Amino acid sequence: MIDIMSLSKITYGLYLISSFDGDKVNAMAANSVMQVSNNPLLLAAVVNKDCLTAEYILKSKVFNVMPLAENTDLAFIGNFGFRSGRGFDKFAKTPYEKGALGAPIIKQNTTAVYEAALRDTVDAGTHYLFIGELKAAKVLSGGQCLTYDYYTNVIKGKTPAGAPHS
Repeated sequence: MIDIMSLSKITYGLYLISSFDGDKVNAMAANSVMQVSNNPLLLAAVVNKDCLTAEYILKSKVFNVMPLAENTDLAFIGNFGFRSGRGFDKFAKTPYEKGALGAPIIKQNTTAVYEAALRDTVDAGTHYLFIGELKAAKVLSGGQCLTYDYYTNVIKGKTPAGAPHS
């Protein structure tokens, strides 16, 4: 028997993952990112296969990861986490700049950026595990990073039923 609530005890951060397809950009909120190795510097990000961001990563072979700051408000998180970029411009009110590899860097409410070139894609059922080699990284702010536990227990954030994939 699996107690599904036991999975909430795995620690997660909350991140924005961004990519592009030509002139089109997208970003999504995610909670599954980790460093894989030191030499070479590899980062892994887990993205639902139905997400527009996954499509863009597969096409561009590039993704950026930005940890969210703990003081990020729910409206900002919802902009990237509860709406699909297929029918909504997530960047209409959020400025960004293109990183060294072309993917968007969002400085608002983020603490760092990791720019990665896709090295490998692992099919993980409903999700892809994207493994990228870091090509650039920098600290954007000195703020505390937002954890999923803080998001659910302090901010009281919830994923709305039927929220589309980003």
